[in-house]
Amino acid sequence: MATFFWSCEEEELVFFTNDAAVFLVIDEESIDNGNEPNNFSERDVNDQLAAVGVRQSLRYFQNNVGEQIDLYTGEVGDEGWHALKTIPNSWISAGPSGNGLLNFLAPGPGLGGGEDDREVLLDKIPNVTPLRATGLAMLKGKTVVALVYDGDISINYSPLNGNLMGANLGLVAFDVLEVTERKDGSSSSLPRVSIRIRSVTDVSALPLALFSNAPVPKSSSEPFDIVPSNTPPLISLTPAN
Repeated sequence: MATFFWSCEEEELVFFTNDAAVFLVIDEESIDNGNEPNNFSERDVNDQLAAVGVRQSLRYFQNNVGEQIDLYTGEVGDEGWHALKTIPNSWISAGPSGNGLLNFLAPGPGLGGGEDDREVLLDKIPNVTPLRATGLAMLKGKTVVALVYDGDISINYSPLNGNLMGANLGLVAFDVLEVTERKDGSSSSLPRVSIRIRSVTDVSALPLALFSNAPVPKSSSEPFDIVPSNTPPLISLTPAN
């Protein structure tokens, strides 16, 4: 059963990026049962509940608010964290609100909800951007809310788009504390991210933002960006709508 945390009422026009939560989608390369370095159990990550349209908090995150943990973020070409830089008009018109991202989180018809064609609006979504070292480093100091998928999020290049169909595990929220190079993985491993777990309910009081200047990879292998910079570009956030 879906649990809706964000209000469907229209957000105020005034938007403070320092007080916004950055919306991402995360797949099994980062959060899944058995994944290092946490070795979550199936119940920890709602695996027993996995289905299209699940929007409740992941059990481990709900029960460990304030705890600091590390997450791995996949490999070049098989990234675990993805930014949505734009929201399709079809999501806005899907309802139940006039805000496309809130409709995705509801979930609205065709966005994981409804009676028929529950995923019809979730394929070939423009500007779903896999995050490599630079993009991950730009998130340091930010609050993130993410929808977690039970499988891989597949990405196509030229033009960049992603497939957001598939079963969901639910929502997580956290603050990004540190982004460091992984030296204990493969030659293509992306950074380790240290996070402090937040309550999804509490974070739902914040406006949602899109990571509008997330770096766009040229292909599944270029750039080979695995070492986070100590001085990454400043993140640019825009109101999610």
